[in-house]
Amino acid sequence: MSKTTKHFLLSIGSGLLLSASWPIHGLTLLVFVGLIPLLFLEESIRKDSRNKKGLRIFLYGYLTFLIWNGLTTWWLINSTFFGMLFANLCNSLFYALVFLCFSWTKGRLAQRSGYLFFITLWIAFEKLHLIWDFSWTWLTLGNVFSEKIYWIQWYEYTGVYGGSLWVLVLNVWIFSILKKHQELTDFKALTRKLIGPLLLIALPIAGSIYLYQQVTDGKKNIKVALVQPNIDPYNTKYQVTNAAFLKLWTEQTKPFFKDSLDYILSPETYFAEGYGEELKVYPKSLLHQALQNELASIPKTQFISGIQYYNVYVQEKAPSLTANLVRKGLWVEYYNSALGEQYNQKPQVYHKSKLVVGVENMPLKSVLKPLLGDLMLDLGGTVASRVTQNRRSVFAHPQLKEKAAPIICWESIFGEFVTDYVKEGATFLAVISNDAWWGETPGHRQLLSYTRLRAIETRRDIARSANTGISCIINARGEILKQTAYNTKTVLTGTISSRDTLSFYVRFGDIIARWAGFITVLFFLLALSGRLKVKKSTPN
Repeated sequence: MSKTTKHFLLSIGSGLLLSASWPIHGLTLLVFVGLIPLLFLEESIRKDSRNKKGLRIFLYGYLTFLIWNGLTTWWLINSTFFGMLFANLCNSLFYALVFLCFSWTKGRLAQRSGYLFFITLWIAFEKLHLIWDFSWTWLTLGNVFSEKIYWIQWYEYTGVYGGSLWVLVLNVWIFSILKKHQELTDFKALTRKLIGPLLLIALPIAGSIYLYQQVTDGKKNIKVALVQPNIDPYNTKYQVTNAAFLKLWTEQTKPFFKDSLDYILSPETYFAEGYGEELKVYPKSLLHQALQNELASIPKTQFISGIQYYNVYVQEKAPSLTANLVRKGLWVEYYNSALGEQYNQKPQVYHKSKLVVGVENMPLKSVLKPLLGDLMLDLGGTVASRVTQNRRSVFAHPQLKEKAAPIICWESIFGEFVTDYVKEGATFLAVISNDAWWGETPGHRQLLSYTRLRAIETRRDIARSANTGISCIINARGEILKQTAYNTKTVLTGTISSRDTLSFYVRFGDIIARWAGFITVLFFLLALSGRLKVKKSTPN
């Protein structure tokens, strides 16, 4: 077998192993060896005599990550082919550059330091990938355990980066063992060497099972109804008036008014007629008045719903970076928001602040807009910049003294971001989502699965209302207690627990990622200086 063929197989092998481990139906254990072929690939290229080593490492790495991205997020094609292609090509590029950076730096460090740098660099990149304009958090390694909640109850201390660290350490450790024993014929000796990695897999799982048993059931004192209207976002949603949607909401929920509900949840952008509702005058709007009339019969019930707001500006220059030009001299700011309504109470509003790249937020807008226009992810005409807010908001229930965290769809992927709601006093998480864009694909199921991680990290119950499903109730252990079928019109009722304690992760956030960032910078500077580079021995 030629070296080129070997390198191709190693590159493809890593891509397939990572893909095969991924939720929803992946073989999770494969993730502990998924990067090993890629590490062997890098080692092999570094040792061969051919030129352009860096370019080859980059290209083979790019192939690995393109396979991983493509096989796990192919469902983006349900929006547009270009959107899927752009997302996968860009994300694979970022991972390939990270791997190339590791390879270059490793060559200037002692061997062990080089692989430590690989671990910290990867985690530091995952953290960066959460906060910059090109944020795409789907493939954070710690997300791979979202269907194995009994393995990772310790996320209440580490968050998902604890899972990423677990995966990376095991990949490097097993790789180092296999590298030393490539020619080993004594199978028993190799087996003994692998006992350590096997224990590193087993012990965190054992610890997790112990923590699972320590999580006490909260007092189930909050009655919720989760509305699943099952509206087609491509052909129906934006052609129906808010008045018509309110009528549909009343018809769907009124049979449950007699159940003494504390909360009713409707999905993201449930009210999205035209530009939406004008934010400045909403308390005097017809929709607000109509909602108050409907809620008069259930005054102790709080209604939380998605809504689109807007503000209009008639002026020549843009009023803000997020303003959208409708025509010359006319600008509109859009808000993807959560609305909290209760009879005879002031409306509560939260504006979605983690925006979907290319849908609600164009990265590097001043550069890319002239080049690409709106050729990003065209989701039924929703492409436009949105206004965000700096602090999280919680919706207070005056009678119950509860506070709901109004988390909007994509925001449920961001662990430390969600902790800010809890720090503001949220006693449970109210997730409103619209996953209908992706149809019956792994996309909506993965988003739900990742949401379960937020329950463990914050130790908060979750009530989730999704347009086409899956709507569900999740407890503080991450277990789905009740759920709807996908692509059905229904209302799910149930009871969730209220909690006010703060987990370690809520209090301290992504400590692992911050330390990884610090160590990464330190090692990179040392690599530049050459102080830790292994010196080649000279002949006598």
